[in-house]
Amino acid sequence: MQKKVFGLIGNNLGNTFSKDYFTQKFISNNLPYTYENFSIPKIEDVNKIFKIQGLAGLNITKPYKEAIIPYLNELASSAANCNAVNCIEILANGKRIGHNTDRFGFQSSLLNFIGSNRNFKALVIGDGGAAKAVISSLNELGISFSQVTRKKLTAPYQINYSNLTTALVAAHLLLIQCTPVGMFPHEMELLPIPFDEIGSTHYCFDLIYLPATSSFLVASEKHGAKIKNGLEMLHLQADEAYHIWMNQESF
Repeated sequence: MQKKVFGLIGNNLGNTFSKDYFTQKFISNNLPYTYENFSIPKIEDVNKIFKIQGLAGLNITKPYKEAIIPYLNELASSAANCNAVNCIEILANGKRIGHNTDRFGFQSSLLNFIGSNRNFKALVIGDGGAAKAVISSLNELGISFSQVTRKKLTAPYQINYSNLTTALVAAHLLLIQCTPVGMFPHEMELLPIPFDEIGSTHYCFDLIYLPATSSFLVASEKHGAKIKNGLEMLHLQADEAYHIWMNQESF
């Protein structure tokens, strides 16, 4: 069996779990594949990674989930629907196809969290590649949402933190935290959200998994909310990437 190389592209990769996770997958399945972390300071450096002998697939993490798109030959529907990529499939002929497995992982984990109840509005906190995958999933599930962002407002459903009122928090019973605020090693950072309006009918989902209970989840649970972190989503999206890679034309 031909040796293959897989890996993770991002910047400052100290907190990632991918290398150990996929290495163990390959060992468990007796596959002669390797998985490496490729930390690059700018997206243009990805061209060097693409030249690695035997490269067959890559995961993409912040801050390159959107910036990677011009370097690909094609987008699968999962990535095209949210304009963000976190998984690249590289075929034997060198063709690079972008996928978004965050979308699958989030949607599956969210439904495990909220069950069949979709009769509420959501606040999506953040506007990066992960938030785009979340928004695409909410659209598919028919859950209406507003987006909280620090940037200049560009759509009628967007809210700036300065305009995030207690009434808005009270009216949106599903809060989804998609930023790195509160992630290790900056666990004490907390978003400027009026947590006093969160109550027992709220569901608060943080895509962060390290620490297991982020400052956002601690503050939400303190006010009675049901909480969930991003660990299950992380595993689900990784398993989906593995499935994509193992079904390549080159295998």
